[in-house]
Amino acid sequence: MITMLKVRNLALVESADVAFGPGLNIVSGETGAGKSVLIGALYLLLGERADTGAVRSGAAQCTVEASFSLEPGGPLEAVDAVLAEAGLDPCEDGQLVIRRTVKAAGGGQAYVNDSAATASLLRRIGAGLVDLHGPHDHQLLFHQAEQLAILDAFARDGAERAAYGEVWARRQGLLARKAELEAAGGPDAEAQIDLLSSRVKEIEEAALEEGEEESVRDEQRTAGNAQRILELGQLVTQTLSEGEDSVLQRLVPARKALEELARLMPAAAGWPGDLKPLADGLAALSVGIQRELSSVEADPARLEWLDRRLWEYEKIKRKYGPELADVRRVLETTKARLEDLANRGAKLADLELDLERNAAELRKVGEALRAKRRAAAAKLAPAIRKELRDIGFANAAFEIPVTPAEEPQADGLDRTDFGFAPNEGEPMRPLRSIASSGEISRVMLAVKAVLAAVDRTGTLVFDEIDANIGGETAPAVGRKLALVAKGRQVIAITHLPAVAACGAVQFAVRKDVEDGRTRTHVQRLEGEARVDEIARMLGGRDSTSVAVRHARELLKNSARE
Repeated sequence: MITMLKVRNLALVESADVAFGPGLNIVSGETGAGKSVLIGALYLLLGERADTGAVRSGAAQCTVEASFSLEPGGPLEAVDAVLAEAGLDPCEDGQLVIRRTVKAAGGGQAYVNDSAATASLLRRIGAGLVDLHGPHDHQLLFHQAEQLAILDAFARDGAERAAYGEVWARRQGLLARKAELEAAGGPDAEAQIDLLSSRVKEIEEAALEEGEEESVRDEQRTAGNAQRILELGQLVTQTLSEGEDSVLQRLVPARKALEELARLMPAAAGWPGDLKPLADGLAALSVGIQRELSSVEADPARLEWLDRRLWEYEKIKRKYGPELADVRRVLETTKARLEDLANRGAKLADLELDLERNAAELRKVGEALRAKRRAAAAKLAPAIRKELRDIGFANAAFEIPVTPAEEPQADGLDRTDFGFAPNEGEPMRPLRSIASSGEISRVMLAVKAVLAAVDRTGTLVFDEIDANIGGETAPAVGRKLALVAKGRQVIAITHLPAVAACGAVQFAVRKDVEDGRTRTHVQRLEGEARVDEIARMLGGRDSTSVAVRHARELLKNSARE
């Protein structure tokens, strides 16, 4: 769960530290006070795109930070697995800190446990930490793909989905290969064969070898400068050892003098030995130079061959490179293309057989996935109906049909179209035909309440999920949120006092003007402060004694429940 959310210089919030607790956390406040800033901070921490316009006016950057306490058996293992894959250390004692900065001038940085991270990594981590439901997210329920994802989450059919996905991926590869071969059989096939054959012939006749180019280039450099190399080498060997006045000849009297000094003066005993390696080194250098010079030839014919060989390398790499490895890849793909053209009919026939086998395998794994989905739908639909009764739909009907799709899809062989009849006697209609946002919000809450039992996500965030709900339904929605929060942390932004009264803890977001600047503050409410806030929600800014009594009654009743 989130234990602390820190916000600095984000929109109207100059500084706010919110210590969320377990259970149902309520966030309330007047419209425009800045409640959405807290949700915006969470979106940033979950890897959403950063908007520099969100930085508070006059500030160089904004910073948001959240501390999480993760329990083993919950999101901890999933988060640690993502961190390990990214090369980061696991959470120590289940503690995770995510921090993100956004600069007003553009750019920013994200950190996970003080290690630099990408927005992509934040999204992967956040997927197992927080399920954030905004005021417009209920529209997702209208999409059949989202409905199927909800059913899959309840069915826990990950293994079946993965098996289907593997077969589906193989099918896409086979279809792509088939399309490639079919495209190769056009009227210009013969021209393609001629072109590709000449390309193979050109590359193979060049007989390029790894390392040869460097060897040829070195030899060319030597051959091209052979005359000067011989002149310089001979000058060095003459100076060192071959001339009458060479260095080694002049060292002979010096060596004899040192040997006599060693006999006459104890301090000179080691001097002859010091001279010997120097003389030996000069002699070895001279021999080595002479050996290398013996292989140097000023042969115009050889130099011409070296030039032609280098030109061959440069020509082939310029056409098919830039590197020799690229040339080899071109040769391999060209040969494969030629083989396709030459044996196109047989390969297409083989592909058709592979596609038939794949289709049979796809049906098999798809039907296994369908069976899992239908078994889950038989349990999920009545579970959602029960939740709907608890939040004001006493006689609602809800169905989850699982029907074959017209064509196999990436997510299976099935389609679903949630059916809903909010009142007794009304016909069952697709959920997407519901016009009332209040109804669809409650359906979303019912779905979330059921999925909470199978979802390992530690924190659920509801941003005004109770919008357009009122009357007797509001207390029921509050009780449902509190019930969901018994097994996890729930953070709910609400305008409804009956919902707010059900919270284990409540925070008020207030907007004030100080020194000519508008500032938003977040305050944890205790005792009478919470009574006053709920009274404000009941009766407006000027709370009456009736509103205060009503607020006390709401809190008292929710405590009993």
